[in-house]
Amino acid sequence: MVELGVAIVATINAMIRFSVPITFGALSGIFSERSGVVNIGIDGMMLMSAFTGYMTNVILSQPGVSASLQEDPTRLGISLAVALLTGGAMGLLHALLSIRYKVDQIISGTVINILALGLTGYFYQEETRTLGKLSNLIGNPWNQSGSVELKLADNFKFYFPYDIGRILFDKDLLTYLSIIMVFVVGWALVHTTWGLRTRAVGENPRAADTLGINVHRTQYMNLFISGVMAGLAGAFLTLAAVGSFERGMTTGRGFIALAVMIFGNWKPSGALKGALLFGFAMALQNQLQLFGINFPHQLVAMLPYILTIVVLAGFVGRVQGPAASGQVYEQE
Repeated sequence: MVELGVAIVATINAMIRFSVPITFGALSGIFSERSGVVNIGIDGMMLMSAFTGYMTNVILSQPGVSASLQEDPTRLGISLAVALLTGGAMGLLHALLSIRYKVDQIISGTVINILALGLTGYFYQEETRTLGKLSNLIGNPWNQSGSVELKLADNFKFYFPYDIGRILFDKDLLTYLSIIMVFVVGWALVHTTWGLRTRAVGENPRAADTLGINVHRTQYMNLFISGVMAGLAGAFLTLAAVGSFERGMTTGRGFIALAVMIFGNWKPSGALKGALLFGFAMALQNQLQLFGINFPHQLVAMLPYILTIVVLAGFVGRVQGPAASGQVYEQE
């Protein structure tokens, strides 16, 4: 069995890593539903963004591409931008279907999920290679040899501040950005004109319209940003966490993000707490063996999805979502 301190730090790091795409996905849902549009197409938006970001990285990594474009900041920056624009375009597609053509929002989201699954599965070419993924933004400033060893039990040692640094640092840009975005979005929803208009449209679009707020323009803008948030989630998977693409690699994270959004009562801070909870459940899949616990991994792999069902069954109806969410608004 691995030393207990090492196992705990590894589990916390895995929990943070798994929670990042769920946090971005939940923020995507908040942008959309706070403006009155249900978005179950988050998983498809994540998948398409993960694919286009990765394939851009593959194309820019080819030998014939100029050296300036192959440098990490340029190549990965362009790949990230393509992923975000893909997510934004998918968000606008959802807006076009559900607002302009008044397609049922659930059906529109389902179409996006199916479309993303089909397109990425058809166009993905296996055995593609890239020059690398996003590196850590900040390295651990402390080393183990210069830290104080705290022996808490026979098999439980903790190195201070080295182990603290392993949790706080050694993370990529998108991990830190996910935490920053939680506070920025939470603040903006309450203290900015955009936030006030978004909440007004999500609660009572008719009243918002009479006050001079352009309801549809607000919804289009929010759905574009919702798609960009989903794009960040997808980009994290292929440009930061894994560094490669697999068919259907989101494995339902978009739906888990929706459950997290409900768990967090449509608030970014609540969504972050929910994302960490689900991230912990997902981390257990890989970390239980480090603690010396032999448990069928198939059952452990079910934990996040069981948790999703429990959250949806237990919280839907108890929490109060935006009153006009899912309702088509007709301007007079």
